[in-house]
Amino acid sequence: MRIVRRPADLRRLIRAAKQQGKQIGFVPTMGALHEGHLSLIRRARKETDLVVVSIFVNPIQFNRSSDLRSYPRTLGKDGRLAAAAGADLLFVPSARQIYPPGFQSFVEVTSLSRRWEGKLRPGHFRGVATVVAKLFNLVTPDAAYFGRKDAQQARIVRQMIRDLNFDIRLEVLPTVREPDGLAMSSRNRRLPTGARRAAAVLFQSLQEGRRLIECGHRRRNEILRRMRQVIRQARGVRIDYVAVVDPDTLEPLEVVRGKALLLLAVRVGKTRLIDCCEVR
Repeated sequence: MRIVRRPADLRRLIRAAKQQGKQIGFVPTMGALHEGHLSLIRRARKETDLVVVSIFVNPIQFNRSSDLRSYPRTLGKDGRLAAAAGADLLFVPSARQIYPPGFQSFVEVTSLSRRWEGKLRPGHFRGVATVVAKLFNLVTPDAAYFGRKDAQQARIVRQMIRDLNFDIRLEVLPTVREPDGLAMSSRNRRLPTGARRAAAVLFQSLQEGRRLIECGHRRRNEILRRMRQVIRQARGVRIDYVAVVDPDTLEPLEVVRGKALLLLAVRVGKTRLIDCCEVR
């Protein structure tokens, strides 16, 4: 695996690969790699000829500077994991290379960003859409790989690809979970032992929502009430939101017909976690 830091070098290597007829697979990350990221890299390895993984802690998607400063940076370990999973190129640009002096252009997917994470973290998805668009332009992949845990993000990226005519196939892969169901996340390492045990209620709540819908419950309020009950069984847990939404529009559903997306965001102690699942 080769580590590339300069956008010009990345472009040169991508151009040479495309001249040889190679298909480019791309996995954008902010580092602190875990099995969820590695599953994306392995899938890209199976489906494409040249696998590019980016590690870039994107400053414009953080609402608080303290969160940006405290975000884990483990480049040495990440490089070893990415190489073992099948990455060919590891793109590690600086913030100045992505946002040079005078930078003032942003991408915003308006309607899909206004609820849930977008409401609680103003500007977050503008930062995500902007950096993903820039990375797409630099890597020019044939396929890009994202995880399903960040369902709102994946939906926004899909919309941006369509709206801005990116010629990219988006693959959104299943969430990789711990044995107790907790979705793998770089944030999990912040959980002390007691909080880590309590965090299992996220998955338990989603499973209760799924069970209710599959057993014939259709009214949103009853589903949400039961999901919240599960979460409140754990000590030290605060709910930011629990929602039953349309998977396409991300708008709340009063009555479930066909597919529904269950979303939740919960604070376990000082750590904020999100999760989701899709139900028919």
